Amino acid sequence: MTSLDPGAARVDAGEIAAATALAGGLKAAVGSAVEVRDGLLDDLLVCIVAEGHILIEDLPGVGKTTLARALARAVGLDFSRIQCTADLLPADVVGTNIYNRREERFEFRPGPIFANVALVDEINRASPKTQSGLLECMQERRVTVDVYTHELARPFVVLATQNPIEFEGTYPLPEAQVDRFMARVSLGYPTPRAEAEMLRNHESGDRTESVESVGGPADLLAAQDAARRVHTSDALRTYVVALLRATREDPRSELGASPRSGLMLLRAAKARALLHGRDHALPDDVQALAALVLSHRVVPAPEALDATGGHIVADALAATSAL
Repeated sequence: MTSLDPGAARVDAGEIAAATALAGGLKAAVGSAVEVRDGLLDDLLVCIVAEGHILIEDLPGVGKTTLARALARAVGLDFSRIQCTADLLPADVVGTNIYNRREERFEFRPGPIFANVALVDEINRASPKTQSGLLECMQERRVTVDVYTHELARPFVVLATQNPIEFEGTYPLPEAQVDRFMARVSLGYPTPRAEAEMLRNHESGDRTESVESVGGPADLLAAQDAARRVHTSDALRTYVVALLRATREDPRSELGASPRSGLMLLRAAKARALLHGRDHALPDDVQALAALVLSHRVVPAPEALDATGGHIVADALAATSAL
């Protein structure tokens, strides 16, 4: 995790305007191709601007792949889709060295993870060995093959999906892997009216192909750079730490929020502040994103039958005073 240099320049009004304009254009472009409720799309954009990865836990056929493709096309990013199966190997994801007989040397052939937006579909169907192959990619944004390190594309975001109701032939993600995702979201079914509108719009073909780019990779990189320079106070950081401690000290909690989750929550709060037109983050930003960023990291104790990570985080928010 990179930290902001205390001497770094603060984000200026032009950068704020550019970031908010990019977010507005992305919402309109993605909304033209897939039915997503506004609040969820806002959360996804915050995670992307904060350089976070996203775990989408939802039922089949609700538009997860379409959403990822639309996001990539709207910013002119390279998109790849990795369909996970039990026999998928790490080399199938990150790439491998192939011997070039003509030049008598090995050449690295990059795998599908070398895209700006990588959709890892049904990640829990991949073996633990393959799942672990994603760790370096997600955390370090690079891969190592045969002692050589290869940098991934920038910007880079992983959108991984898993089916919450089908567990046969799956390998549950370990906590170390889940902790790499900034947020866990669920698209859910659309309203009857929205579903009827979706049928009308998509009956003639895939509308994702018609999504027009509202910016380029450089625009997204500039927004991510500006988000890193959004100001946070000592009091706000103390508030985040207090929230984390509250989840760890809750008697219903077996595993509380990690220090990494605090870093991700703070980064997400800074991105939200930027997209709301501010050069500084507020407790409101932390409170709005705490459930999104922390809930999937908090593991209830076995004896806490009715408790969920979301309940523990909600109670921590209610019990912790801001500033």
